[in-house]
Amino acid sequence: MKKKNTFLLFAFLCCSALFAQKRTIPADTTVTTTHQVTVDGKRFSYAATTGTQPVWNESGDPVATLYYTYYERQDIKDRAARPLVISFNGGPGSASVWMHIAYTGPRLLNIDDEGYPVQPYGIKENPYSILDVADIVYVNPVNTGYSRLIETEEKKAEKSDFFGVNADIKYLAEWLNTFVTRSGRWQSPKYLIGESYGTTRVSGLALALQNQQWMYLNGVILVSPTELGIKRDGPVETANRLPYFAAAAWYHNMLPSDLQQKKLEEVLPEVEDYTLNELLPAIALGGHLDQGKKKAVAAKMARYSGLSEKVLLQHNLDVSYWFFWKELLRDKGYTIGRLDSRYLGIDREDAGDAPDYNAELTSWLHSFTPAMNYYVREHLNFKTDVKYNMFGPVHPWDRSKDNTGENLRQAMAQNPYLKVMVQSGYFDGACTYFNAKYTMWQMDPAGKMKDRMRFEAYHSGHMMYLRKEDLKTANEHIREFIRNSLPGKNTPAKY
Repeated sequence: MKKKNTFLLFAFLCCSALFAQKRTIPADTTVTTTHQVTVDGKRFSYAATTGTQPVWNESGDPVATLYYTYYERQDIKDRAARPLVISFNGGPGSASVWMHIAYTGPRLLNIDDEGYPVQPYGIKENPYSILDVADIVYVNPVNTGYSRLIETEEKKAEKSDFFGVNADIKYLAEWLNTFVTRSGRWQSPKYLIGESYGTTRVSGLALALQNQQWMYLNGVILVSPTELGIKRDGPVETANRLPYFAAAAWYHNMLPSDLQQKKLEEVLPEVEDYTLNELLPAIALGGHLDQGKKKAVAAKMARYSGLSEKVLLQHNLDVSYWFFWKELLRDKGYTIGRLDSRYLGIDREDAGDAPDYNAELTSWLHSFTPAMNYYVREHLNFKTDVKYNMFGPVHPWDRSKDNTGENLRQAMAQNPYLKVMVQSGYFDGACTYFNAKYTMWQMDPAGKMKDRMRFEAYHSGHMMYLRKEDLKTANEHIREFIRNSLPGKNTPAKY
């Protein structure tokens, strides 16, 4: 009996120790698998390396680990000439899942041609991937994807070293130095691509990599960019909303018939011209705008926005995005999406100043979450019990001293090779296409580098690539951008 009790106690202690273990992920590990994909009618093999790489502090201790996936085309003879694209998503706090399995990578999630969820959830080949022209690494910042802080009983990680505009840039620049060294890619032409807050990240990284890591880039691609620290407050912020309002209203057939029958690309230049040359000066006058003029402006805004003149006057010509998403289709019983205003939502009641939820984000999480969890485990063979954070805890985020737009300008000035491309969706109400244009215009006030900047827009929203037609076109624009930013052999970087 005594032996039996001893055995039960031993078993209990073993089980207790097992269940007491923390759910953690290895700080430094890789898994490599090989696959094939057909892009532009040509089939080729590629290696997919996925795993974690540490972030070290100044004492050489690992304080975090970042999860990444690295794709290399296998039939490349001259890896030194092969471009490397380094990809980030945004948030802050968002995993690098969106562009990974819906845009540039060799596999796509299963959605319909307009980007809506379908079942069964799954993964298929991406015939439009840029892997034919460049290798790609998708990086997940701390607390996104499987990336985590490393904390022990003796030491707690300092969150301020990671969760802020400049802290984020600093540790990621160090991490990229190690990644490029480990993967033997110092000779390769390098590109950064960021989406949403990821554009803030890569704009800052462009200068940090040059000045702190001595790593020079050939290009930066800004997908649905933020303001990059470039202010557009007051009348500018208010006036700049109108072109987006017009685009969303056009999509939902809420414009007058003479505008509705035109192509969107014919309507928007007219709205942009009115915004810059008439609306902005009128709003700048505020309460001193002549009442007759104010009524005329409201009438013109109503024509271009799909809202009523009465509503615009009630808001003193200053209608918020949130109210617009609620108001545009209020009489039809729908709200429209924030990140992609093609999406419709249904609220508890039609009254109110803002939608109950983001219709587009709910739709995306519906399809992306199962697809990514399945893909990593079953296709890339990366096994862990740690949860894949589509959105991770990174707040409070220190947004002070955001000079990332100026950082990108300075990086371009220092590096004659460096070019920039902006990609925006017309129906994005969070990072609107017109604000993206405005940011690009203001980033280089001297205009000396405007021939090294390119702007492209698409008939979709924040993630323009979810629409199949735009997926094909936007990836082709990236291919063109890469080819056009590769200097000829022995062409010096000089003005």
